[in-house]
Amino acid sequence: MLHPARAKPGPGRRPGRKAALVRRGHWAANRGMDALDPTPDRGGPAQPLLAVKGLVKHFPLKGGLLGRTQAVVRAVDDVEFDVIKGETLGIVGESGCGKSTTARLLMRLLEPNAGTMIFDGEAVGENVQAGGLTLREYRRQVQMVFQDSYASLNPRLPIEETIAFAPRIHGLSGDESVTRARELLAAVGLAPESFARRYPHELSGGQRQRINIARALALRPKLVILDEPVSALDKSVEAQVLNLLVDLKAEFNLTYVFISHDLNVVQYISDRVLVMYLGEVAEMGPVGAIYDRPAHPYTRALLDSRPSMDPALRRTKPPLTGDPPNPVNPPSGCRFRTRCGHAEEVCAARKPLMADLGGGHIVSCHMATPESGHSQAGSLAA
Repeated sequence: MLHPARAKPGPGRRPGRKAALVRRGHWAANRGMDALDPTPDRGGPAQPLLAVKGLVKHFPLKGGLLGRTQAVVRAVDDVEFDVIKGETLGIVGESGCGKSTTARLLMRLLEPNAGTMIFDGEAVGENVQAGGLTLREYRRQVQMVFQDSYASLNPRLPIEETIAFAPRIHGLSGDESVTRARELLAAVGLAPESFARRYPHELSGGQRQRINIARALALRPKLVILDEPVSALDKSVEAQVLNLLVDLKAEFNLTYVFISHDLNVVQYISDRVLVMYLGEVAEMGPVGAIYDRPAHPYTRALLDSRPSMDPALRRTKPPLTGDPPNPVNPPSGCRFRTRCGHAEEVCAARKPLMADLGGGHIVSCHMATPESGHSQAGSLAA
């Protein structure tokens, strides 16, 4: 409720908000800086920007007369990885492997059942009194671009207001927020004088996705999660948006987590690649190692499934047959064993350990561990 003694606010301003935020300790100006100045690099380049440990997300399936939990969908199961500062980490895998669920867990749009996330040396949502990051502080530094560019935008807000909304909520004045929105429109290749007052239905798919990218950059984040950002675009527009993302990464000193089904796109834009299968990490490593020397049979099958433009290399057999198993009741041991041509008894008896192949290349396969008991044990490491 507004205090009766306060002056009438100007257009686009919320009266008393700055003073209220100062009192609550959320306003950055009381430390002598802009409210949305980029937060300092606390750990240096050697410390991962984001470290994920033991991330788990199970969705309950309820049924029966009393609506009790009958089973759970194991969407993400004990996922661990690091995101290095300044890199682009690509995440690939079949539909249903847990890519988008992982993205929503990283953004904390979904609450994980287990696991921890350390952002630049600080725990997210834990031990806040001891210096951990609140979700508000975390989301200021981590933003997301969704696949559906139209559903991501408010159809009742002009583009300018859509981009300016988050900065205004986080402490900038109305005029400053609008100025930042117009600067970002220009940065993503849309003339502010032509697009600022348009509505989402008046834009093409590529233009709407540029708006979503501008909105994600409005809070000056360090990490941007891109969930299939170009999958709905024509190839020519897709190339333009990819090149835009590369330019913005350098201009704003960003780190990306890039999720896509298109292996060629991931190869072009990524520094490292994480391969997921049925909620688990199958393989991870530098993009050159993953594409030139894939170690996991599933990764090899994915890469072999890419269409070839050479008629002499036409395939007569599919590289991978069968559908992924049901995530409600995944196979024991290695989850890929039901579709793997190298599967043996040990693959059903024991879950494979993550083996280090050197150079940051790791793989979860019994063939990579010399003492696993597989007949081809150690062949991948060699």
